Amino acid sequence: MSQKANKSERILDAAEALFAVHGYDGVTMRKIASEANVDVALANYHFGRKMDVFNAVFERRSDKLNNARLEALRRCQDLAGPSGPSVEKIIEAFLRPLEIAQENTDPGWKNYLALIAYVNNSPVWGEKMMSSLFDELVQEYIEALKKALPNAKDEDIYWCYQNLSGALTLTFAQTGRIDKLSKGKCRSDDFHTAYDNMIPFIAAGFNKVCG
Repeated sequence: MSQKANKSERILDAAEALFAVHGYDGVTMRKIASEANVDVALANYHFGRKMDVFNAVFERRSDKLNNARLEALRRCQDLAGPSGPSVEKIIEAFLRPLEIAQENTDPGWKNYLALIAYVNNSPVWGEKMMSSLFDELVQEYIEALKKALPNAKDEDIYWCYQNLSGALTLTFAQTGRIDKLSKGKCRSDDFHTAYDNMIPFIAAGFNKVCG
């Protein structure tokens, strides 16, 4: 990696961590530059406005995440054969790559997913930014769910997806709320258990509402 590219990555890493914790409005270009250990003029040179940095951070990992989830869907479809996979297998394909990302030793993935939680929960950013990067992938999964639930009304599938997205957003955010409620019996950073519970729970909801 060239020195220029390395500095760009440092700026994006710093911005990713800061945006994940403080949101867009709580971060300045000066703070990003300080965290990346570069001059603020250099950060401006590489990316321009703060909005450009925000967009670059949000887009940087999206292709890798989408590809992993699309591969997981294709794999479960191939294994299921012509009849197609069950609802639970589709939900597992949708969620397991996200668990793997959260468990990654690169802290950038946890920051990125926390940033997705922030964007997905925002009426300012959610509709435009989430749609531009993730709607095509989500629609692939919606089509698979329609095949697995042939009697379902479209609107019921989309409402169930809304509930899935909400549970996922809370898991990404790692608020620590469950830690406090359970008096330490559950931990918001116990991703394996979180997804092990979420997959059958969400699948049961789809089957109940849409079956």
